[in-house]
Amino acid sequence: MIITRSPLRITLGGGGTDLPSYYRNHTGFLIAAAIDKYVYITLHETFNQELIIKYSKMERVKKIEEVEHPLVREALKLVKIEVPHLEITSMADIPAGTGLGSSGSFVTALLKALHAWKKNFIHPEELAEQACKIEIDILHEPIGKQDQYIAVYGGISCFRYLPNDKVEAFPLRIDKETLYNLEDNLLLFFTGYSRAASDVLKEQDKKTRINDDDMLKNLHFIKEIAIESQKALENGDLNKFAELMNVHWEHKKKRSNLMTNENIEKWYQIARRNGALGGKLIGAGGGGFLMFYAKDKIALRHAMKEIGLEEIRFKFDFEGTKVIIQ
Repeated sequence: MIITRSPLRITLGGGGTDLPSYYRNHTGFLIAAAIDKYVYITLHETFNQELIIKYSKMERVKKIEEVEHPLVREALKLVKIEVPHLEITSMADIPAGTGLGSSGSFVTALLKALHAWKKNFIHPEELAEQACKIEIDILHEPIGKQDQYIAVYGGISCFRYLPNDKVEAFPLRIDKETLYNLEDNLLLFFTGYSRAASDVLKEQDKKTRINDDDMLKNLHFIKEIAIESQKALENGDLNKFAELMNVHWEHKKKRSNLMTNENIEKWYQIARRNGALGGKLIGAGGGGFLMFYAKDKIALRHAMKEIGLEEIRFKFDFEGTKVIIQ
């Protein structure tokens, strides 16, 4: 049996500039952090020639072409699994559609497991690119490259997305005290809403492709905020980082009418009045998790509990996608 795991992520700045429709013309920049919430893949060799795939439903098929789950089907093809004798099961600490990059974590964990089964060594960069190829090039999802890359690399990382489709990855140069304060004071609260990222990103992708002036100006500004956020974090100025979170959120909302709703706006304002220096919605938008940087964690937790929002406590993950049992 092989078991792999891949971390989920939070975006600290630059979300949206990692889509090919933007970076192929303008270069993207993003900061993301892997967290200790994971997608797990277990892979077991079966006696009979068949594929058993268990996720929110169960499939039992004879041929790869018969697999309904698109990510599983294309991963099996890409790794060139010729004679299927496999049972594949996926589990996750947090469900999909909550803005934490679960599809990228799923496909990187799956590819890692399949390569381990075939005794293939695969470099982290190649693993991330294979995951991107499946989701973006083969399945044509209107998504970016951050989820796959941060899942593979882990840590708190900066990514520069170049017009030639190359990705420059490097760690955020943050000192230990700032790291611990950031980890301690970033709080996640579930809104209760779930939405597929592609539902929100389709509009951004379409407008970017036709060079919509407002969308491009918005993404240029978001990229500049990410660069300023990098400087603030590397200088240990967490108050400045929190302020930039607020600016980011105000501009992010302008990209789509699906980005927020009346309840999310109300909860955001309650948090700001009760100990949150800065905050934003994580992921493409429309639901998932509100993330805040808190100056008063006790007051913020109490206020969010009063309105019924569940907190998910986390730490940063520095291992990335890995085989945990082989």
